[in-house]
This record gives sequence, structure tokens and C-alpha cells, in this order.
Amino acid sequence: MINRTCVVVLFLCGFAAGVPAIAQDVTYIRAGQLVDVVDGRLRSNQTIVIRGDRIERVGNSSAIDIPAGANVIDLSDATVLPGLIDMHVHLTGDPDAQGYKNLAASVPRNALFGAANGRRTLNAGFTTVRNVGAGGYADVALRDAINNGDVAGPRMRVAAHALGITGGHCDNNLLPSEYGARGGGIADGPWEIKKKIRENVKYGADLTKFCATGGVLSKGTTVGAQQYSLEEMIAIVTESHQRDRKVAAHAHGSAGIKAAIQAGVDSVEHASLIDDEGIRMALEAGTFLVMDVYVDTYIIEMGEAAGFLPESIEKERIVGQAQRDNFQKAHEAGVRMAFGTDAGVYPHGNNGKQFAYMVQYGMTPMEAIQAATVNAAELLGWPADVGAIESGMYADIIAVRGNPLEDIRELEDVRFVMKGGEVYKQ
Repeated sequence: MINRTCVVVLFLCGFAAGVPAIAQDVTYIRAGQLVDVVDGRLRSNQTIVIRGDRIERVGNSSAIDIPAGANVIDLSDATVLPGLIDMHVHLTGDPDAQGYKNLAASVPRNALFGAANGRRTLNAGFTTVRNVGAGGYADVALRDAINNGDVAGPRMRVAAHALGITGGHCDNNLLPSEYGARGGGIADGPWEIKKKIRENVKYGADLTKFCATGGVLSKGTTVGAQQYSLEEMIAIVTESHQRDRKVAAHAHGSAGIKAAIQAGVDSVEHASLIDDEGIRMALEAGTFLVMDVYVDTYIIEMGEAAGFLPESIEKERIVGQAQRDNFQKAHEAGVRMAFGTDAGVYPHGNNGKQFAYMVQYGMTPMEAIQAATVNAAELLGWPADVGAIESGMYADIIAVRGNPLEDIRELEDVRFVMKGGEVYKQ
């Protein structure tokens, strides 16, 4: 039993030492307009009460008394939103070092790129990301450094080494055989795959990413061709789910997309050439599509200067517009969509440019924002922590000057960023 006298003495001792018994770390945000992504509506004249790193209360300003001398952030002339989520980034990648240029960067150098890119991403209003592949566990180190407060950056879920077949999209195909170059996640056959997943988990991976088909930026792969077999994909999903890790499948071609959905993946990345059957399967299975419908513009316009291989630019011409058209078809069919951009292929910090393309190809502004908030939070596995401005959730809050429901490009110029109750941009 606790001695009540001792409790009183300890309280008084704490007070005498100048340390309050209960920290009053409270911040009030006055929001002129607030995007309620749960109810899908815009609310006016709201106040957000933040205690520590969490939201304590949200309500009409007329119903919330702010005590004299309180810490108040006045955003009454702005529109406030939950921190955005990008479900497909490569923070440790240098967008100016594509193709053979990428061979020059060491794992430590890529980790330092990640520190700089994490800050750029956070300042762009993306307070949470899913990093879907990095060499040498550089993304694990970056996540841990951010969590420890060593560097500024978004909350991260990380995949570590992306799994792939020998010579496939996730392999290193740029050097001849005498160099022995090989991607860190290469595994052929179910038992090799299981061992690689276990290794990734051992060294800190939060999820599994694998390459189900060829890709745009890999040397010598056919962009739409299936790579892993259905048997191998089932092994990936089974092992990952047993380890409580979600699975993201890189897949451009229709056969690989359908095999990945059949295997039980949680999300299909890119999904460029998805057909009507694939859309039906995704809808029935509840599989998320993460379609990076902005990056085509960057690759076509800037790819040569950035060092993309000529074959990569040609492959992008095959899948770019098809992906956007299929994005529209999948959305119209009601497939669940989460926001993901492939940042790292294009310069980090420009993530918000994708919103305009999502609206151009069929989403309302609210639907596009929900893809980057509540939908992404569900796919991430953090629906109670991020993706909305509600009591109990992390105080991840951003603001823009105008109304993004009227002009979605407002999200390309985020003026205020708070993550976990701490202001990073104002």
C-alpha cells in the first residue's frame, strides 16, 4: 500500500526543487479552418489543445477557454491539416545520382543524404513516411536517429533491403560479373526468401518490400514482366505476416500485380499496367494501391540530366500515362488508395506536387488528402496515432495559407509544420 504521507512529502519536495509534480506542457493552436479528414469536411474557428506530444482536445474556439499566459500558436488566418504521410519514399537516395552515378555513393554517404532528405521531407509537411528499400540498413539507422532526436525528420517505417530475384529489378545489374555486385535483398526460392526476411527483421526492418515485376530504373529488366513466382510471393507474405510485418509489392505488369494480390500483399506499389481483373481482385481483397502518378513528369523532363539510363526513360514512356489512366479507373472502381510518390527518384521535398495529379485524374481534393492521411495511416498500421487531428493522436499538424479543398496546390507550399508537439517550421 502507498503511504499517503510519503506521496505528499515527495510532491512538496518536487515543488521546492522547482520541478512541478505534473508538467503543464500545453500548447493551444487557433485554426481559422481545419480539414477534418475523418468526417470529410472543413471546420471553421477551431482550437486544438496539445499536451506534450499528443492532442488532448479539438473543438470550436468558443467552447475552449485559453488561460492567460498560455502558449498559443495563432493560425487563425490559415488552413490546418494533419501531418501528411508518403507511403513510398527512398530517403537515403540522391535524386541527382541516377543510373551509373549511383555507384559512387557509399552506405554512409547515403545515410547522410537521408539526414538531409528527412529534414526536407518534414519541412514539406510530410510528418510520416514509409521508406521502401535502402542498402546497408541505412534507413534503419536514419529512423533510429530521428527517433532519438539526433536529426530532424518524419516518423518512419522502413523496409531495409528490398527483396528480389537474381538479376531482377531489386538487384544491382550495373556492373559485370567479375565485380560480384549483388543487391542486399536478393533471395531465390521460398527458403532463401524466408531467411532474408528474418535477417531484415533481425536488423530492424518494420515491413517487407519486394519486386514482383521488372522496373523502370533497373538495367536489363522488362518493366511489366513478372519476376517472383506465386509460390515465392506466398512465402514472402506468409513469413512477413508471421513476423507482424506488412508487405509492399513493387509491380508494374498485370500478371505480377495479380499474383501479388493473390499472395495476400497489403499494398501494390506503382500498379502501372493493372487491368480490369487486377482492379477487381484489389477491390475484393481490400488491397491498397500506391500509385506514384507525379514522378513520370520528372523522369521524362529531367531524366537525362539526372543520369537516368536511356532504357529507363524509354520504359517510363511505356508506363507513365498508362499508370495515370489506370489510377483513374481504379479510383472510380472504389479500390483503396494510399498516397505514395517514389521520392528519391525526384528531389525530396516536392512530395506535395503529386496531389494535383491525383485530382486531375479523378480524385476530389478531399479524397487526395485522405489518401495521404487516414488511408495511409491505416495501411501503415498506425491509425490511432497519425493521419488525423483527433484527441489522443500525435500532434502532427501542418498549415497552408489558402484552402486546399479549393486549390490542392496549396499543399505544395506548407507554411507551418509541427511533429509531436514540436514546431519545425513556422
